[in-house]
Amino acid sequence: MTARNRFILAIGVLALLMTGPFWLTAALLASDLKPDELKVLADVLLPRLPIGIMMTVVGLFIGVYLLRELFRQYVRGLLNMAEQLRLMHGANRSFRIAAAGPPEVRQLAEAANELAQQRDDLLADVEARVDQAKAAVESEKDRLAALVADLPQPVIVCNLDGRILLYNNRARLQARALAPDAQAPGALIGLGRSIYAVFDHALIAHALETLQHHLEREGSQPLAHFVTTSRAGQLIRVQMAPVTASRPRGDGVRPLRPSISGYVLAMENISRYLEHDAQCDLLMQQLADESRGTIAGIRGSLRQVAAAATGDGARQGLDDIESALAQLSGKLNAASNQYAESMKARWPLEEMMAADLLAAAQRRIEARVGIRTRVDEVESNLWVKVDSYSLTQAVAFLAAKIEENYGTKLVRLRCASAGRMVHLDILWAGTAVSTETLFNWQLDPMHLAGESSPLTLRDVTDRHGGQLSCGRERSAQMSLFRFEIPVAVAQEVESVPLLVVESRPEFYDFDLFHRSDEDHAQDDRLLSDLTYTVFDTETTGLQPSNGDEIIQIGAVRIVNGRLLRHESMDQMVDPQRSLNPASIPIHGITPEMLAGQPTIGTVLPQFHAFAADTVLIAHNAAFDMRFLQLKEAATGLRFTQPVVDTLLLSAVVHPNQESHRLEAIAERLGIPIIGRHNALGDAIVTAEVFLLLVALLKDMGIRTLREAREAAEKTYYARIKY
Repeated sequence: MTARNRFILAIGVLALLMTGPFWLTAALLASDLKPDELKVLADVLLPRLPIGIMMTVVGLFIGVYLLRELFRQYVRGLLNMAEQLRLMHGANRSFRIAAAGPPEVRQLAEAANELAQQRDDLLADVEARVDQAKAAVESEKDRLAALVADLPQPVIVCNLDGRILLYNNRARLQARALAPDAQAPGALIGLGRSIYAVFDHALIAHALETLQHHLEREGSQPLAHFVTTSRAGQLIRVQMAPVTASRPRGDGVRPLRPSISGYVLAMENISRYLEHDAQCDLLMQQLADESRGTIAGIRGSLRQVAAAATGDGARQGLDDIESALAQLSGKLNAASNQYAESMKARWPLEEMMAADLLAAAQRRIEARVGIRTRVDEVESNLWVKVDSYSLTQAVAFLAAKIEENYGTKLVRLRCASAGRMVHLDILWAGTAVSTETLFNWQLDPMHLAGESSPLTLRDVTDRHGGQLSCGRERSAQMSLFRFEIPVAVAQEVESVPLLVVESRPEFYDFDLFHRSDEDHAQDDRLLSDLTYTVFDTETTGLQPSNGDEIIQIGAVRIVNGRLLRHESMDQMVDPQRSLNPASIPIHGITPEMLAGQPTIGTVLPQFHAFAADTVLIAHNAAFDMRFLQLKEAATGLRFTQPVVDTLLLSAVVHPNQESHRLEAIAERLGIPIIGRHNALGDAIVTAEVFLLLVALLKDMGIRTLREAREAAEKTYYARIKY
């Protein structure tokens, strides 16, 4: 029963106690007196009844007033004290209860303050000890952060879900090379964002599979390499290394074996190098062609001179020149061939064992095509130099074509050395593919089981400096496709024991390593696990439906319970209308400051990208969201993610407080206010308020986004519309 209902019940009991004895006495007299006696009693009482009623009403009013004061001082006072106790216990340890009200309540407040002081003294001692213990860890973390920040190479650390846990400034600057539309800072690379916005999911999955295969192979170096083209058309070389965690092999006796809990990506933009190399290649080719033409012309002229020459001496001299030209031509051809081989070697291909390549192709065929695959025995020291991702795509694509056109349910894979090349064969029992059909297949982009690649079979073979052919193997009575791929020198692998670390690597404390809840509905996720964009707007006025416009958007991100001040957005907006002079002293933005700024049509897409895949948070969010919603038709953008309002959450946590303005909430929670009525400043204060409100909501049993929104919808302030 609520406090209000208890107060109403108390008034009813008071009224019953004041009037009940009178009505009970009247009922007893009526049942005991004779009619004549009742008439005499009525003649005596009725003229005096209005005075009695008036005295009863006055007494009732006095009783209600006294009851209201007692209720306010004791019941509401204790409820207010309970809220302050929770505030002092959770969000603001320095807060103390004001000793007010009757003596008993004041004594209780003083006792609570004394207990809070004792708690603070104990916590201060504990925190001092914890700070000493954390000093070494923080020092290690700072050294790592400095090391990563100073690396000239972009570095990103991710968990298995592809969420970014750590990155350096080089990686942030590389965003423009990865995607031309990444205009807003943090829109592509940021803590908690998905790496799959940068690299194709299938490419990362293939590299992870390669890493796991290396880890399971004793003595193998756990590294994976791949080269991909970004959305901006840049060629990016990526090296992936695992962050390992140990898990038992199953019998509890054998040593722990490593498993992947995340990975480190080291990137390098090689487009400029390849462009430079391509230009050198062109110059060398032109020089070789022109030299061959010149030599051919000289030799032709010499033949004419030799035909007209007389005398043995002249002929001998011409023969010597002819011999020198032949030697020069041979050296030129040899140098040209050697340079062509070096061009192929320069292409960013990875060296891997042929057995690993066939195993990867087998897994892809069985997973994507759904037909059985057998792998023939392969020489243990046979290494190939390939782009394993595109090559396994090509093998699976051909297997799918065989199954689609000929109904084949079983294919065999084999690799065999053939001098400087390796033959990778796909064999099946059935009709052979004609050369014309294969030629047509080579020109089509590869599409397989929902995956699309811009590469064709011809691109893959050209990339490896080989060729693709088809035919029959008469000895085995089977049809085949044959890829020619370059051989690589076998790698000498040092037998170094793998480093086994805890589930969190010692160089950083990544709570996100343990999160794999991407399949759950967002409403059922814990508030502490969500990623948020906290934002605020400054406007020309307070009437969004009457033409007022946004003049500033400020936003900051919260990831894994941490306020990331460096991942922020602060942008002025040209409203293309005049400002309300009365609003200028509030937000401090003048028309001169807005001159030359981008319009909302440019800024809103940047904010939309910055806030993608996050929950929006604002104080009095109905106001800010109304401005955004009115721009949906003009910009074609919709903000469909959940929205959380700190004003409503404050009303949930502190329903008995009179004010829920941002300043009042911040003062209650002990948050200093800096830069009020600046969009980014307000967004930062709102973010700090929200983080403390989450802890208070947890104490009330409100833990998930759904529970928070349902509680907020029941507050009075949820009725406000704009």
